[in-house]
Amino acid sequence: MTQLHVEQWGSGDRTAVLVHGITADSSSWWRTGPELAGRGFHVLAPDLPGHGRSPRWETYSLDAMTDALVEALPRRPALAVGHSLGALLLARACERLEPGRVVYVDPAWAAPPADGGAMARALRAQKDWDMEQITAALPRWEPEARRYKRAALDRWDPETVSSFEGFAGYEPPGPTAPALLVLADPSHNIPPRRAERLRGEGFEVRTVPGTGHVVHNEDFDGFKAALKGWY
Repeated sequence: MTQLHVEQWGSGDRTAVLVHGITADSSSWWRTGPELAGRGFHVLAPDLPGHGRSPRWETYSLDAMTDALVEALPRRPALAVGHSLGALLLARACERLEPGRVVYVDPAWAAPPADGGAMARALRAQKDWDMEQITAALPRWEPEARRYKRAALDRWDPETVSSFEGFAGYEPPGPTAPALLVLADPSHNIPPRRAERLRGEGFEVRTVPGTGHVVHNEDFDGFKAALKGWY
């Protein structure tokens, strides 16, 4: 069994789990975790394999990472939130985790572009970003968020990108519990036509205007507003 590192906030009697995206780690939730703790949750945020303080593997796959996530988290949390890769793994794990409510933040459900290798190279290149490059790429992020990003990149294993080899996109099953999509503007993962189709399948869809992919670091107040009624 893979023992993932799990950050925690709060001691409430409701459990919330937060699952970060690729290149990041649990520090991505530096504002979300305390916010939920202040609202009565015990918040658990694992570092995915190859990220943060969790183990490095020789090889990575979406199946193995999903299994590790399920092993690390309690069943039936009141709320589960996943971003990007974390939202993909969370969707794949939902049948086993059985969250009361689930939020997918700009989930990585889209098939990669025709030149998927370019995306992989761009992700791997982030490993060497300095603070100047991070600031240029993420101008809307607060300085503290950028510092967490730099530290997360130091701890990140770029081989995790290989988990997407052969990935042809993901079609989530219809939700069995209330499910919310919080999207960037524009979202390259969930474009408008697909968002409308998912809405018809039972997902609630909300967009945070003017935000990039990491919505909760682009506009935290807008992110909180999008979650109104969900916690």
